Amino acid sequence: MPTLKLGVMASLPEGPEVELKKVRELGLPTCQIACWRREFFSEEMSLRLMSAMRQYGVEVTTIWAGMPGPAVWNFTDGPVTIGLVPPQYRAERVLALKEGADFAVRVGVPSITTHVGFIPENPTDPLYAGLMDALRDIVTYCRQRGLAFCFETGQETPTTLLRVIEDLGREGIGINLDPANLLLYGKANPVDALDIIGKYVMGVHAKDGEYPTNGRYPGEEKPLGQGRVNFPALVTKLKALGYTGALTIEREISGTKQIEDIQNAIRLLTPML
Repeated sequence: MPTLKLGVMASLPEGPEVELKKVRELGLPTCQIACWRREFFSEEMSLRLMSAMRQYGVEVTTIWAGMPGPAVWNFTDGPVTIGLVPPQYRAERVLALKEGADFAVRVGVPSITTHVGFIPENPTDPLYAGLMDALRDIVTYCRQRGLAFCFETGQETPTTLLRVIEDLGREGIGINLDPANLLLYGKANPVDALDIIGKYVMGVHAKDGEYPTNGRYPGEEKPLGQGRVNFPALVTKLKALGYTGALTIEREISGTKQIEDIQNAIRLLTPML
């Protein structure tokens, strides 16, 4: 069975020197760099990030590229604001993703990752064709630069995501599996989801949560080990599928409680590596 690595989310706008120092102080060898602001995908920032990677010996496994404009994380406004699905934001957001791809190339990171949005379940939905055109544009851009484009799981069912990958062609396309998101958005049991999309997993967010209890809002994120994700089963299945990447801890709160929960996640996950 392969041995996996641990990592944690880091924010580019906070400063790569500060963030990668925190990663190293946690004793972790990897991170994902998240950034929602295009102006940070600059030449200067790429030099700063590469310097911090060398200084602290931290591997950046993907650039998590957010997009400009609104993003409302619920079931009512989310479909018309998140990702590449809303037509009015597509053109600008494709450009932003291309800037994120250029940044990834400059710093030597092998992929970009993002939320594509509430992908229509029905492939005859008029939104689907336009979304696929936008995805072909950015995926082709990434392929030409030797990058993989990764879908973060969340707002779509595993079957829908599988169809999108098949329609795009599998080369240079992966999945950043966020098992908690599959629960939070009521889309799948994450262990079972691997039967559908497991072979495409290139990254994993170690995050926990519960199914929704309200038809308008996602479920509650939980400290790792206190939600419904069965991490021992999930990690075992990932290894059986040949996954050799990182488990990137994500806790979407701030302050001392966030650090405590990350440290507890490290303790829980380390025996599974």
